[in-house]
Amino acid sequence: MKISLGAVLAIGLAGLQLVAVLAVVFTSYVTSERAMLNHARLILGDVGTNATEHSRGFLHPARSAAEFAAGLSEMRILGSDNLQLLERFLFQQLKVTPQFSALYFGLEDGCFVFVMRDSGPAPYRTKIIKVKDGKRHSEHFWRNADFSLVTSKVDPTDTFDPRDRNWYQRAEMALTTVWTDPYIFFTARQPGITLAAPVRSPDKGIRGVVGVDIEISSISEFLAQLRIGESGKALIINHNGDVIAHPNSELLKTQDRDGTIRFPNIREFDDEIAREAFSWLGSGIKAAQGRERFSKFEYGGETYISTFTQIIDEDLPWTVAVYAPELDFIGGLTDNRTTSIWIAVMVAILTGVAGLALANYIHRPVRAFAIRSALIAQGEIDPTEPAPKTYKELANANETLMQQIVARKKTEAEYGQTFDLSSRAMAQTAPKTGDLLKVNAKFCELTGYHLREVKAMRYADLIHPDDRSHISPDFFSTSDGSATRHDARFIRKDGQTIDVAVNAILIRDHNGDPLHAVITLEDITESKAREKQIARLNRDLIHLSRGHTLGQMAAGLAHELNQPLAAIAQNMDSALLILESMKETPVELREILTEVEQQSIRAGDIIRALRGFIMKDASNFTKFDIAELIEQSRRLVQPEATEAGVSIRVQTNGLPPVSANRIQIAQVIVNLLRNAVEAIGENNLANRSVTVTTRQQDGTLTVTVEDDGPGIDPGIELFSEFETTKPNGMGLGLSICRTMIEANGGKLWQDATYMDGARFCFTLPVPQEGAGDLTNESDRLAPDT
Repeated sequence: MKISLGAVLAIGLAGLQLVAVLAVVFTSYVTSERAMLNHARLILGDVGTNATEHSRGFLHPARSAAEFAAGLSEMRILGSDNLQLLERFLFQQLKVTPQFSALYFGLEDGCFVFVMRDSGPAPYRTKIIKVKDGKRHSEHFWRNADFSLVTSKVDPTDTFDPRDRNWYQRAEMALTTVWTDPYIFFTARQPGITLAAPVRSPDKGIRGVVGVDIEISSISEFLAQLRIGESGKALIINHNGDVIAHPNSELLKTQDRDGTIRFPNIREFDDEIAREAFSWLGSGIKAAQGRERFSKFEYGGETYISTFTQIIDEDLPWTVAVYAPELDFIGGLTDNRTTSIWIAVMVAILTGVAGLALANYIHRPVRAFAIRSALIAQGEIDPTEPAPKTYKELANANETLMQQIVARKKTEAEYGQTFDLSSRAMAQTAPKTGDLLKVNAKFCELTGYHLREVKAMRYADLIHPDDRSHISPDFFSTSDGSATRHDARFIRKDGQTIDVAVNAILIRDHNGDPLHAVITLEDITESKAREKQIARLNRDLIHLSRGHTLGQMAAGLAHELNQPLAAIAQNMDSALLILESMKETPVELREILTEVEQQSIRAGDIIRALRGFIMKDASNFTKFDIAELIEQSRRLVQPEATEAGVSIRVQTNGLPPVSANRIQIAQVIVNLLRNAVEAIGENNLANRSVTVTTRQQDGTLTVTVEDDGPGIDPGIELFSEFETTKPNGMGLGLSICRTMIEANGGKLWQDATYMDGARFCFTLPVPQEGAGDLTNESDRLAPDT
């Protein structure tokens, strides 16, 4: 059954109308939904930013007040000899700062001045503890806003000592202003935080600590006032996963079995939606530091969107988390989607009817030509009769063909410009002979030949004489496939040898026969040189590692064997003394014992000579760029890191040259990197990175290699010989590394304070200016032996 062209055209137009309208409707819906979600993301981000800035502004006065009081005390304007003046000063500070809950000053002798807001007989209460000759006197004062005394009371049972408190001890240890983690105040039963500022003494100790208690419940009140969609909420999570601020402040307190009131962790928080969105932060927010995350999740059959910000700052490691139902932002779009679809269908039907009429009008001339062709086939009309009027496209087919030819010429011209102006060297070669048909200016610059000289050359003429046997004239046309890539050595016109990466594409005609090859050249001489330099460094490292390992083993064996040989010599000497005391002694026995003693002494001398030879320092000190050496060492270890799924980051900037044995230092860096990669590769860890950093200070350069691995087993003595955690290890790597670093005037150690993996550091002395040039940089690689 044949289908009419008119019917196909009519149905096609109507169908296209329907599809087009529906596509517009759905595209508009999807675009609008994406725009609304992006807007929602911005709103949630702005909420986090506002909450962050509000928290900073709310807590900033505490630092100023505490450090101001500490500064006055350091300058002796306020002191322990006048506690009443200190009380009045703290009273005034508390009075003018409404977010402060209490201000206090603990002294090194145990004296204490404490001013707080109170709901008792007066709005302010003061506690002063005096310590004199080992005797304590604690007294409470209730005062009005004008500092007038309402009542007072002596408390002989008060054993409070500020020096035992966490805020005092942390400020004393840090010798700088510190924040405590948020906690529930014991007296007010409200969430709060304490800031402590030390008062330093001239002997680099402290004379006391100024503390500020701040209730942070107003931050929750601020969050409750935020408008986030219809029902969205914002909360603040501490670095340990505790929720410290929420629009519903009643959810911020939970009680343990022992009666202790604390903040709830996000994993146990009573806001089920917040718990679903952010419970993964329950073990701490360190993984989220420095970035903002926007995500979607499902809860109770409804879709929610959420985001959290980076931590506020180092002193306040909090993050602001925000969530809201997705329908709060796209609910209107969803409600109107069905209506829009029905409207789209109706519009498509109407436009489809109009399309049918248009299709019939368009098809009418074609139908007339079809009828005329049928009549001519039946012999009813003369083919020479004028054809009915029709579309210009049928009459101008020849003109269209000419336009295509012009377009092809234009394309060829554009290709020629691209070829000539390309920033890379390009050439066209004959497929059979390899003759250079066309080259660009970059090709002439690369090879050193003039354009006239190149036209008389073949591709093989540029190849190094030792490599020409591998290149035939029809090399590119006989290669498998239509594209090839290989490296080659070229001889420039000036005789210089360069390494070149060659990319070639074989162009064929419509029958599949080769027309010409388009060749692109890239100068890789410098990269080849760098690869050879790294390969040479690798060989030197292998040689050095083998020599040092054998040397350490031989030195250890020499030390161990020397002990029994000494014992043998002593025993032989004792045996000869016993023989001297005997009346009748066989001469042969005396000779045997004497020879044994002499041979043991000779063996000891040989071992001592061997040990001295092994331990002799044959280091070749050179002056070299440590940043370049670190990068070359990283490239040596990179294949192992890639296989283990470990990333290696290097952070060096503006380092001076160091004077040391370059190969030994490279051996140490490679060993530390490989140890880090192996430690991470043997464990299934989320964070899999190794970081190398450098720091220059006081004529010393410190190189640090740290990883995110499982850390160091405390039972392992890292730098002891033959001590290892590897099943096939010899336990000599770190011992040899320490020996090498110390031989180069530095130190190697493991930073035990780093708890997120393992950190190894070593130092090297930086030559002072004018100290003399040891060796030229060109000699930085030791000879291959």
